Amino acid sequence: MPAYRLPSPHDRTPLQRRASGLALALGVNLLLLLVLLGLGIIPPPRLKPSQATVVDMIPESHSVAARPHSTTAAPVPKPPKIVLPVRPSITPPPDTPLEMIEMTREELAAADIGNLPKAGTGRAGDSEEVGRGPHGEVLYAAEWARHPTDAELSGYMPHNAPDGFGLIACRTIPGNRVDDCIELDQYPHGSHLASAVRQAAWQFRVRPPRKNGRPLVGEWVQIRIDYEHIIVSRQ
Repeated sequence: MPAYRLPSPHDRTPLQRRASGLALALGVNLLLLLVLLGLGIIPPPRLKPSQATVVDMIPESHSVAARPHSTTAAPVPKPPKIVLPVRPSITPPPDTPLEMIEMTREELAAADIGNLPKAGTGRAGDSEEVGRGPHGEVLYAAEWARHPTDAELSGYMPHNAPDGFGLIACRTIPGNRVDDCIELDQYPHGSHLASAVRQAAWQFRVRPPRKNGRPLVGEWVQIRIDYEHIIVSRQ
């Protein structure tokens, strides 16, 4: 029976022996390298950045849903609504029926402004009626065109004449003069002051009375002269 014998290194060929030694040396170096890398003595080699284009084929809806939002955007406040003021409208008052005032024909004629006298004419400048003349004529208040002087009156005053007045009526004639004068009244009675006024009247300058702005030459006027402490007052 043949006997079994373990192979001996000397049984190998020189080539096999060299290959085994090289493999052993590489294994030892590789193991040593791994130990150094683990200890951080030798830094790992840096990889160059890739220039390749990466295309993401995941649908957009999935990609958006998968991305977590790091921060939440603050809501943007809306600007306040601008309200323009409304101009108030003026509502006209409701129609109110006018109250009619009934007037007679005479009242309407009196209210007609067309019947009013014009400036400088008409009733506004009429002379005042103060009574009746010697034959029932209308007697108007005298309007002096020129007042008589004391010298014109003093020559006809009675001697020691008392204070008082003389009243006469005269008919107007052209030239602002008077005529046909008559005595109407005097005070004190029996003082002859009315006679003194009548005698001096030829010197008087009196305007004729006016009616509706028209002079009435020939109408009668009333003239009064007051005597007070030798001071003569003409009316």
